[in-house]
Amino acid sequence: MTNLITLTRMRMRLAMRNKMFFFFSVVMPFVIFFLYAAVFAKSRPDFVKFLLGPALSFNVMGSFWGLSAALVMFREQGILRRFHVCPVTATDMLISSLFANYLLTFPIVVLELFLAKYMFHVPSLGNVLCVALLATAGIISFGSLGLVIASVTNTMQETQVLNQLLWLPLIFLSGATIPFTALSPMVQHLGLFLPATYLVHGFKQAIMQNVGPFRILFIFVSLASWFVLTLFLSSQLFRWEPEAKIGRKAKLYVLATAIPFFLLGLYEAQYGHVIAEEKTIMQMFDEADKAGDQQQQKQEAPKSAPATEQPKQ
Repeated sequence: MTNLITLTRMRMRLAMRNKMFFFFSVVMPFVIFFLYAAVFAKSRPDFVKFLLGPALSFNVMGSFWGLSAALVMFREQGILRRFHVCPVTATDMLISSLFANYLLTFPIVVLELFLAKYMFHVPSLGNVLCVALLATAGIISFGSLGLVIASVTNTMQETQVLNQLLWLPLIFLSGATIPFTALSPMVQHLGLFLPATYLVHGFKQAIMQNVGPFRILFIFVSLASWFVLTLFLSSQLFRWEPEAKIGRKAKLYVLATAIPFFLLGLYEAQYGHVIAEEKTIMQMFDEADKAGDQQQQKQEAPKSAPATEQPKQ
């Protein structure tokens, strides 16, 4: 435990010195948050509440990008080699990286919730406990995805390409950028096989419908299963030395980490619970939006002046 705490502290210091990690894990989440809240939602509390789930999802999912890039850079610069001479295992190094990533990312989630409540005047943040648990599960599970990427790529260039290939489907097919109900039915069914879809959906349900953790237990179970698989695979493929390379066939093992969401996607494609719930959330938002527009029109409508009598001829 002492080694783990020491490694976590050192990983946090190294991460804050890494410009790429700092940008993707600290700067970009706030850029996305203010873009959604101030530009897309136009600072309207009901709009901000509806977009808060996707904005938080961006923050949680983006942690894998900075974590994978930082680990590969540490390996190329020989920093991991120095850790290897210490009495630590690959699992210790990976778990400490996850802890450090969590301790640096979760406070940003808390700060974004604070800004939504007191800067953009969102009346209710829904079930805050469920939001916190979702953020915790999401940061750890998507962070473990970053560990796998760092383990199966040999250079920083490979890491950036793989991050891009994974990042674009995660944000465009999950409802994080485009409302899920606005996507075509075929794209919706493709999105059901992505972990990001369930993370965004869980945040929406917790914030918009005030659901508790037990209502979305299947999301937590899927993220936990994904975390176990990705952590195990990354520990088996982890390399300390920059000279150690991994073969192409070994990279195919990454596909095994998609098993939990492949099974969940098949189930949802058959029964369509997530799609139906997304339509319900969108209908709730449309009704709240119409009510807000009507109230705003009443407040802005000028009072009609009393009619004056026409002078008799």
